[in-house]
Amino acid sequence: MTQERVPAVFMRGGTSKGVFFHARDLPGELARRNAIFCATIGSPDPYGRQLDGMGGGISSLSKVVVIEPSQRPGIDVDYTFGQVVVDAPAVDYGATCGNLSSAVGPFAVDENLIAVPDGAAVVRVHNTNTNKTFESRFMVRDGKAMTSGDFTIPGVAGGGARIQLDYLDPAGARTGRLLPTGQIADRVRLSGGGEVEICCVDATTPCVFVAAADLGLSAAELPSELEAMADVLAQLEDIRAQAGVRMGLGETAAAVSKTSRASPRVAVVAAPRAATLLDGSTLPADDMDLSVRMISMGQPHRAVPLTGGMCLVVAANLSGSLVHRLARPNSDGTVRLGTPSGAIPIGATVQGMGGNATVDRITVYRTARRLMEGNVLVPASSDG
Repeated sequence: MTQERVPAVFMRGGTSKGVFFHARDLPGELARRNAIFCATIGSPDPYGRQLDGMGGGISSLSKVVVIEPSQRPGIDVDYTFGQVVVDAPAVDYGATCGNLSSAVGPFAVDENLIAVPDGAAVVRVHNTNTNKTFESRFMVRDGKAMTSGDFTIPGVAGGGARIQLDYLDPAGARTGRLLPTGQIADRVRLSGGGEVEICCVDATTPCVFVAAADLGLSAAELPSELEAMADVLAQLEDIRAQAGVRMGLGETAAAVSKTSRASPRVAVVAAPRAATLLDGSTLPADDMDLSVRMISMGQPHRAVPLTGGMCLVVAANLSGSLVHRLARPNSDGTVRLGTPSGAIPIGATVQGMGGNATVDRITVYRTARRLMEGNVLVPASSDG
């Protein structure tokens, strides 16, 4: 069988990596695109390693991005994100990727999709997954996005050029409401009996949060420890699916589980406490405002999905939420999230309270780097 070449760029954005495509280089039919994406990344792989593709066997390394010039007034480029399922021939478009969002602006500049002068650049991006806009701010030199610098982020070795992302009016990204269930607190029944309080919020992406203590956890566990807790992961999936029904993302819990592993996201949260990090160091309780362990595509995340982290920070700024009760107060809206890779500061501008609250913007800082460029090779049958 012959293989076909599809132009692509392999990029790191934040704590994720993905393959970036121009929309012009892809077929218009979604099924044909998805076949190319799965062949590129190496899915489905029952062994969970994606050895026959460019993926890495975990959600943060199994991603694709499609970019094209935007026809929308005041917008530079349109950005579509696809989460390639590791063990199934499927691409999930139910959420966006905040980490890879940091690479969208630099990609657009480097690929000459927009012309910007050297210096501080601002690229306005429309995300088609959520129908929301964000601004990407970074430095440009000699017509290319700068990558070298000393700005560091937890989970990525070494430094890079800082990229500022401002998500504008992020509430109701998928459900149309900041509080998709209409209230700040809900309760769901556990499969083993009893009930727990949950908090459902939709800001950049729908999420459901539950207190770690209610599930016998600390929110300081390493991902490998959580991976060994099959019963806990099953319980979190049940909570996620029930919350999805409450949020209008499916008629039944089974339908939510089947339709999207990415939306809503689920996380356990706790008050700040010292935790051992993936690199063996210790993150002191004083260096964080809230501890979180988030599940992404059924797997404990090594840091935090950035959109999930942004939603969590909004929840921490909503008076009356269980997240707000657990978080250390901070007057400027910034919350330092304690993750398995370190503390990640995220700022949110939230106005009002409860059901009347609005979110003006969420600000986060990342780094990104172009890793490889050229063509991906896919079996000819993947393109029909």
